[in-house]
Amino acid sequence: MTSCIDKGRNLVLETQKQVAEYVATIREVDSLLDPARGRCAIRKQTFGRLERKLLADDDAIRQQMGRVMASFKPGLFAGGNRGDWPRDNLDLERWFRLPKGHERRIHGRCHAGVRIVQEGATMMLALDAHRQHPGQFTEAELRPYRDAEVPSSQKEAIHRRKVMRAARSTSNRAGLLRKLEERYVASPPQTSE
Repeated sequence: MTSCIDKGRNLVLETQKQVAEYVATIREVDSLLDPARGRCAIRKQTFGRLERKLLADDDAIRQQMGRVMASFKPGLFAGGNRGDWPRDNLDLERWFRLPKGHERRIHGRCHAGVRIVQEGATMMLALDAHRQHPGQFTEAELRPYRDAEVPSSQKEAIHRRKVMRAARSTSNRAGLLRKLEERYVASPPQTSE
């Protein structure tokens, strides 16, 4: 039995060594993304050197690593050393994970959908209110918001989504076309100047 295991291990020994080298490269890239490892400008320069080195390598996997690094580079160091901005694309993605999680828990699906983009301006404040508030909200704390209005841009986005959903639906398309035609007929004639 042990001879079979040894034989199998010997067959993949070279592959394991190659994978170990890939892991070392990935760790090197990861260390360049950590803001605790130095100033942004220096990490960005080192990142660029490593990217060029990988792109020039003969190994196809290392070249792919270099292409991925090149595609991510424009946003990775966009925040600079400012503490109040997302440090990089990864930090921004971490922030977006929170609303996606909220959405997943609300409707139980894997994908958060476009609702975050269209209703995010008002929805995120409500979903994340507990992060800044230690306990339950009282009536006095909520009273100032009772007459709050949804921004017109958000209302327009929601309306466009409804129209587009109706246009995609084969059963609702005829009704939508009828409504649009009625609006067109009822609208005042346009004069050319």
